[in-house]
Amino acid sequence: MDNAVAIANTNQLAAPAGFGARLAALPLKSRVSLGLGLAALIAVLAAITLWSSQGDYKVLYANLSDKDGGAIIAQLSQMNVPYRHSEGGSAILVPAAQVHDLRLKLASAGLPKGSVVGFELMDGARFGQTQFQERLTFQRGLEGELTRSITAMPSVQNARVHLALPNQNGFFREQQKPSASVMLSLYPGRTLDRAQVAGIVHLISSSVPEMNPKAVSVLDQTGSLLSGASDTSSGAGLDAQQLQYVNQIETSYSKRILDILEPVIGRDNLRAQVTAEVDFSQTESTSEEFKPNQGAEAQATVRSMQNSEQTGSNGAGATGIPGATSNQPPVPATAPVTGAAQPLQTAQAGAAGGQSNSSRNAVTNYEVDKTVKVTRNATGTVKRLNAAVVVNHRSVTDPKGKTSSVPLSTDELEKLNTLVRESIGFKQDRGDSVKVINAPFKVEAVAKDDTPLWKQPQTVDLMRAGAVPAALALVALVVVFVLIRPALKAALQPAAPVDARGNSLNAVVSDNEALPAAEPEFLRIESPKVSAHLHSARAFAKENPTAVASIVRGWVNGDTLKA
Repeated sequence: MDNAVAIANTNQLAAPAGFGARLAALPLKSRVSLGLGLAALIAVLAAITLWSSQGDYKVLYANLSDKDGGAIIAQLSQMNVPYRHSEGGSAILVPAAQVHDLRLKLASAGLPKGSVVGFELMDGARFGQTQFQERLTFQRGLEGELTRSITAMPSVQNARVHLALPNQNGFFREQQKPSASVMLSLYPGRTLDRAQVAGIVHLISSSVPEMNPKAVSVLDQTGSLLSGASDTSSGAGLDAQQLQYVNQIETSYSKRILDILEPVIGRDNLRAQVTAEVDFSQTESTSEEFKPNQGAEAQATVRSMQNSEQTGSNGAGATGIPGATSNQPPVPATAPVTGAAQPLQTAQAGAAGGQSNSSRNAVTNYEVDKTVKVTRNATGTVKRLNAAVVVNHRSVTDPKGKTSSVPLSTDELEKLNTLVRESIGFKQDRGDSVKVINAPFKVEAVAKDDTPLWKQPQTVDLMRAGAVPAALALVALVVVFVLIRPALKAALQPAAPVDARGNSLNAVVSDNEALPAAEPEFLRIESPKVSAHLHSARAFAKENPTAVASIVRGWVNGDTLKA
């Protein structure tokens, strides 16, 4: 028994050859299929990698001119960089991982040349350039800087600035003033108001010495003059700012109507439109009024009064009968004898005293009120409002679950009309009008798409996108299971054991083999030494079935075992 165990251990130490030797021991057909399978698998993996890398492209430059596009493509070809064109050729696409690197490299090469340049042109001044070239470079740099500043505005997509800078001479009276023109390309749906246009004008006029803001012209992409439009087109219609103001007013009134009616009617059951007539005319009036002082009696107050009176008389003249007596001086007066003679003497003295005259003047000045009134009417006042509201029929569900539309009653329409009038501030004397009608809304039937799923555009696109990787994956699986797997299985299979004379064994004892029936109890009585050897032999047979099978085969063939 010990000799059998030794022989088994010797056979066990003679392990089979390595994996390379096993591959070399395979038949030629298996080795060829394994090589072809590995080559095909490597090719499929390379194809999948290349296909996936081709789909990750991003835009390098867009909206390039033909000259700049050709120069960039030539530079990319020299750098061995793959590129693509977008639909229409308006953009150049490169692999996403190289976008930023290529932009920096192309910028160092001065590409694209159509980009806006500023005062960096002065950095490349050449030695020996003329004064005209220096002035032209400075003008180009100034135009580029102004273009950069204008395109920084959110509404401006692109801009071009043209400066007219005349040559200055020594005669001050003959010097010409500079001027400028700006061409703006705005984003779709965006406009510039007056303040923004005025800002562009003052930006350019402040950047050029001695430039008058009136010498700057600003145009949009349609050729409409934006600067000075209020002066040249007065009375020709509303400008952009006024139209925006009218739109804001109409939108505000429409929102009021929707906010007050939607909780009653429903969100999708009404439509409202408001038309506002706004007066933007400016009126100024001046008036002077003279009125007496206001009070209980409404009478004028005396400011000053002046009275003057003058009295005069001429010298005594000759009276009486012409002759010597009348030429003599009067007799001195004597005291009257009686009181009755006094009036006669006075009269005679007055008669004899000559002529007398008197004048009296009175001037009275009154305080007079003076009122100067200047009236300026506000601009943008609402002259008239017209509101139109359409309300959908009411949906009613009967006890059977059938839904039908029912028109609103006259009383309900009147209530809605009242709500609309109050919400917009209806004024009859202003000429406002509100109309609320009830009509069924037309619901367009949605056409049912009967196209099968496999014929729908999104499914077709998905299948086209996934067809190539799916086919490559299928080819890889076929190669693995048809060519590679059988060869690897044959190479990894353990070699058949050989006996002492080099004969291979084709039978292996398995533990699952049925064992003979148990012996009777009286036959199991063994000595302790025999029992220990049996246990050792059984354990060895379980651990090394191949060696045990080889020993048994030798016994069957009648071979003698040598110690």
